[in-house]
Amino acid sequence: MSSDVSMLLSAIQHGDSGAVDELLPLIYNQLREMARAKLAHESAGQTLQATALVHEAYLRLVDTPVAQKWHSRKYFFAAAAEAMRRILIESARRKQALKRGGDLDRIDVSLSELPETGSAVNVLEIDEALTRLAAQDAQAAELVKLRFFTGLPLVEAAEMLDMSERSARRLWAYARSFLLEELSPED
Repeated sequence: MSSDVSMLLSAIQHGDSGAVDELLPLIYNQLREMARAKLAHESAGQTLQATALVHEAYLRLVDTPVAQKWHSRKYFFAAAAEAMRRILIESARRKQALKRGGDLDRIDVSLSELPETGSAVNVLEIDEALTRLAAQDAQAAELVKLRFFTGLPLVEAAEMLDMSERSARRLWAYARSFLLEELSPED
């Protein structure tokens, strides 16, 4: 299957519009799992569905006037992770805009499904912290994007970044401590 995906990616690069339609069924389940993993970390007010996130990310990747160049399947999925991250950030910014009531808090009517306190993650804060992390260590920021925004296991993320699992564990520990410090509330 991975060779089929690589062949279709190559065909897309060379302008084969039919390959675009053939690629989605082959990778849809994996993209959907990535989207589900990311949306699981979102705050209670998130209205974006995994299906919509997959379709928007896919369109951003393949429906461009300039042909994208993915050297392999792993580059494509890294690009998909980045596209999903950007979509979620854009969605959070839109919701936060004052003209759309961004300064208002959403209150759920159903008392049986109260959101857990302290469990909501602010995507914009994470994006800002990731930008600061990338300024210090770009590879650590990429590892966080692959793990947090797509839900990839450490082993797969390490493979995508062409690093050993041991190096990835050290880098993950560093990135987590950096982000915990950046995201912790000021005392």
